[in-house]
Amino acid sequence: MAVLNRRDWYDVARTTNWTPKYVTEDELFPPELSGSFDIPMEKWEAYDEPYKQTYPEYVKVQREKDAGVYSVKAALERSKMFENADPGWQSVLKAHFGAIPRGEYAASTAEARMMRFSKAPGMRNMATLGSMDEIRHTQLQLYFPHEHVSKDRQFDWAHKAFDTNEWAAIASRHFFDDIMMARDAISVGIMLTFGFETGFTNMQFLGLAADAAEAGDFTFSSLISSIQTDESRHAQIGGPALQILIENGRKEEAQKKVDIAFWRAWRLFSVLTGPIMDYYTPLEHRKQSFKEFMQEWIVEQFERSILDLGLDKPWYWDIFLEQLDQQHHGMHLGVWYWRPTVWWNPAAGVTPEERDWLEEKYPGWNDTWGHCWDVIIDNLVEGRTELTLPETLPIVCNMCNLPVNYTPGNGWNVRDYPLEYNGRSYHFGSEPDRWIFEQEPERYAGHMTLVDRFLAGLIQPMDLGGALDYMGLAPGESGDDAHGYSWVEVYKQLRMKKAS
Repeated sequence: MAVLNRRDWYDVARTTNWTPKYVTEDELFPPELSGSFDIPMEKWEAYDEPYKQTYPEYVKVQREKDAGVYSVKAALERSKMFENADPGWQSVLKAHFGAIPRGEYAASTAEARMMRFSKAPGMRNMATLGSMDEIRHTQLQLYFPHEHVSKDRQFDWAHKAFDTNEWAAIASRHFFDDIMMARDAISVGIMLTFGFETGFTNMQFLGLAADAAEAGDFTFSSLISSIQTDESRHAQIGGPALQILIENGRKEEAQKKVDIAFWRAWRLFSVLTGPIMDYYTPLEHRKQSFKEFMQEWIVEQFERSILDLGLDKPWYWDIFLEQLDQQHHGMHLGVWYWRPTVWWNPAAGVTPEERDWLEEKYPGWNDTWGHCWDVIIDNLVEGRTELTLPETLPIVCNMCNLPVNYTPGNGWNVRDYPLEYNGRSYHFGSEPDRWIFEQEPERYAGHMTLVDRFLAGLIQPMDLGGALDYMGLAPGESGDDAHGYSWVEVYKQLRMKKAS
């Protein structure tokens, strides 16, 4: 029997809309879940998905991907790569596995919302495959770290992190719940797949895959590359939805959703990906600085994508570009200083050679962040480790749930962006964070940051020990310096040489 070419039947097969007879259109597609934006059904039927893939094709490709990933893992299981890896790279794995897989599982639900409630048949088709993608990513990224749990309890946070009140987990849940779990289908398509995945997920997986290959961790590189190919496909779900909104007079709403998702994603990735690329990855294995990678994959490619669609650059674009030079340095310094409050061991990444590299990539680093590290180094050289550990909690932004920080030194510009709403004072780390709150204050007003909970007496006793217990960090899980402070020895030797 002759088989038709896919192009001859695909559009007919995936055009699954019909005129309901026993329920109304709003009952079939509740507006609060579908996000119709008062655009007629026939307009949504014009949605043209970029990736046209059938279920049999999808299964065949995914089977081949899984076979490749698991075979690489099996072939390298006796290589002792993990045991021999630089402690900084081990922390890369712990931070990634704790932050990502449970978020991927949540994303499968977000994709399912698009699959069921979108009025666009092509969107439903892509989201069906996207939901299966996210389940696959969850399974992979929970299975791979599981073998290390018996060696290091911090790997248990791959499964545990999202169920705790650890501060980074709170920040992640606040962001992902906003763009994935509490939005209509069209908004999810725009904010998750376009604003977040097109803008940042590809960067996370591409950058980590390159650094992993350089570090010789081919198991992790193969895993991340396999996931990225899925992300690059279902990240295209939001583009056609944006086109329909713009063509039907809804550009303002579309622009706002992109602006919110992009900024919120940027703040989260400044604390996750930035330190990993510029501090944790061993110096000899760094392919690009975080800023260089951002400029290539975000400033150039994402900017081109939004302009091609007919959107404008976010109003805060200049603020974002300025933060590329500073934000992640402050986040890294804060994570290292508050290292007992995370599930991995932060690598300081400030040996003399690494500082030279940072100064080259970020001119002026030594005169700003370097001064802060000089104080830390002085205390460590003199054996005053206790002075490099926290005694209290920092001011936390009421939107991104991350510490408020800016560049120190002569250009010191740390400031709070306060707001009064319904008798409560809110504090934000940036103008865009406050702006996001102001767009839908009823959406965000009830949330309490970790510091809010501390001040409300929910954390007992009200000290670091009480905070660690509240965050679920048991002994053996709480972070410390990745290299056991061995990097301080070079500074001791330099001072001894100078004194002699």
